[in-house]
Amino acid sequence: MSSVPRTAASRPTRVTSLHSSNIPAGLVSALGLTQIIGYGTLYYSFSILAPGMSADLGLSLAEVFGVFSVSLFIGGLSATYIGKQMDRIGAATIMTIGSALAAVTLALCAWSPSIAIFAIAIILLEVSSGMVQYQAAFAALVESDPRTASRSITYLTLIGGFASTIFWPISATLTSYLSWREIYLVFAALNLFLCMPLHFWIRSLGKKAGEASIQPRETVIGAIPPHARRRAMVIVSFAFALLGFTLAAILAHMVPMLGSIGLGAAAVVIGSLFGPAQVLSRLINMVFGKNLSPPGLALLSAVLIVFGVLILLMTGNWLPGAVAFAICLGLGSGINSIAQGSLPLYLFGSDGYGAITGKMAAARLAVGAGAPFVFAAAMENIGLSFALVANACLGAISIAAFVAVAASCRQPATATA
Repeated sequence: MSSVPRTAASRPTRVTSLHSSNIPAGLVSALGLTQIIGYGTLYYSFSILAPGMSADLGLSLAEVFGVFSVSLFIGGLSATYIGKQMDRIGAATIMTIGSALAAVTLALCAWSPSIAIFAIAIILLEVSSGMVQYQAAFAALVESDPRTASRSITYLTLIGGFASTIFWPISATLTSYLSWREIYLVFAALNLFLCMPLHFWIRSLGKKAGEASIQPRETVIGAIPPHARRRAMVIVSFAFALLGFTLAAILAHMVPMLGSIGLGAAAVVIGSLFGPAQVLSRLINMVFGKNLSPPGLALLSAVLIVFGVLILLMTGNWLPGAVAFAICLGLGSGINSIAQGSLPLYLFGSDGYGAITGKMAAARLAVGAGAPFVFAAAMENIGLSFALVANACLGAISIAAFVAVAASCRQPATATA
């Protein structure tokens, strides 16, 4: 994983398949730990700490989440630039810088004496998130070894899937002893003293490998012919954005939505099934999914998410139906995270992977940022049933888009040169 730009002219290239060689266990383990901390401190903890922020800053809870939604949108727009920089200077270098930025902005948020500084800090947190979370980690795996990247992404998302399971209870427990500002200082320390050294170590691994290697650099050639790449890029970005909107809208309102249809206290228990289902889907794919292509994974994830929404729509407050809904949604979400990393590699190859995934992430995050508000407005104005139907229709469009892209694929090249 070199920290300098790589071009075809600077080093010989060898074309290879996606499924050869061994998984880089040390690299995946290190990235897995930083993903747990990155998602736990920068994303999952926010919903637990938001009530404390609201009371401290004199804002309503809706206004605090409004700031968060704006930050998600701006963070999404920054993903394209971040992706280009990953291709230019290396994903591990970006992750090292991102860990430092995350620590500084967490500290800034903890110190913030005014709402304006708080809002700026939250926006910067989301920018730093794009530098240290899955988008960057996937690019680091592709840079390290394109041959094993697809399987490495599966292993990484399996580890990262425990972020909410670990950091929701940690954040909730800490609120009994510390203020939200003090908790953010603890989180800043985790990013600075644990994540940043690990990312720097990963960067050093790439530099040593690049300096010591006398072998040609191997790349993966995409399954989409060059003349069809632009069209496929638009369709895939559109599909992931719609599916991301569908998922984000449901997740933001899952527990209160289930409670509103008559499930009462069981809504929390049912909602908690989502996280384990995500991890289960990644584990199943890791063991049994080696023969399922990335387009197949993307299609399966969309089908499961839409099927889950339809189950809830048809079964209402029937407890087994609600359980099936949460499990299907979790399974689909878990597979979707894998597809976001492996499908671009499969379709477009390893060259320029950072820029490609950056554009896709920008579309997905920017669209998904508005999902909680739009779905809430739809529930209020046209009712939950119609809101769920509309959501399922968006997911169905993403299914059709994934089918269209899969149909235009050729077999990825496996010859060596």
